[in-house]
Amino acid sequence: MSEFPELVRREFIAASAAAGLTIPTGSDAKAESVAAGASRKPAAASAESLVNQLYRSLSEKQRSEICFDWNHVHPRRGRLRTFVAENWNITKPKINDDFYSDQQRELITGIFESIIHPDWHQRYYQQLEDDAGGFGHEQSIGIFGKPNGGENENFELVLTGRHMTLRCNGNSADGVALDGPIFYGHSSDTSKGPNATANVFWNQAVAATKLYQMLSRRQKRDALISMTPLEQEIQFRGQQSIPGLPVSDLSVDQKEHLHAVLGTLVEMYRPNYQTEALTCLREQGALDACSLSFFSDNMISNDQCWNHWRFEGPSFVWHYRAAPHVHSWVNIADNRRS
Repeated sequence: MSEFPELVRREFIAASAAAGLTIPTGSDAKAESVAAGASRKPAAASAESLVNQLYRSLSEKQRSEICFDWNHVHPRRGRLRTFVAENWNITKPKINDDFYSDQQRELITGIFESIIHPDWHQRYYQQLEDDAGGFGHEQSIGIFGKPNGGENENFELVLTGRHMTLRCNGNSADGVALDGPIFYGHSSDTSKGPNATANVFWNQAVAATKLYQMLSRRQKRDALISMTPLEQEIQFRGQQSIPGLPVSDLSVDQKEHLHAVLGTLVEMYRPNYQTEALTCLREQGALDACSLSFFSDNMISNDQCWNHWRFEGPSFVWHYRAAPHVHSWVNIADNRRS
């Protein structure tokens, strides 16, 4: 299990203490012990080092098809390295095509597994099996900049396919979490309601619904919005008013549960991505700068299991659609991007 929920709990405890609130901290020592133990384990190759190896292994012909300048602009998609969609291929060659050697496919698989937290490897591979017949069959990659160009060179690898956009760039884009906007989803049906456990991301829907159930009648009224926005609308609002229930209006226990929801959302990714997400959120005003929305035109069932909900701040958007299957759009940066 990822440490992120406990990390965000400690962050919340610190903020609450400054406000004169007291919250039990009994589990902090355990989390610190786990983190210390993890630091003694041999470090696996980073996604970025594997991208470097992959780039060096490419022939000129391969580079001409999958490599681009850092700010390459596509005629329809705009700046290609920041584009995100629910089902797309950034380049034509699929990972399992003869275009790549076996060694290169192993490197690409290693990059994918380095981005995803080990606790989530099995679930992500299940999603890939269900949606694309397995990893490599429908996925493609694009590389931007020069991974081996030196310390001051920007680079990014983008991995795309059905229900997948993932990135790694070694912090080439400052102030951005997850190395840019991402997408995840799973085709397993959820439309029949609250027990859709075959969907690997269903625990996120359950956690958000539990938070809604904790709200008072007035809070629910403020959180409800009658019309769902387009799910792909994840541009930052900056200092504009954000619709929904302000997180600052939540009680201590409600905020704690929201922290747990946030931990559930990001626990899928490698630890530095989790930390980046929390850091970006803190620098734009933390949770109290955000709002929470549930969209009443899209409930899955009468027991208020939510189809669309959104957690949003000045430069933080997590838009989650639960049915007929999961779609989730994510865009996070610090206050420099708001």
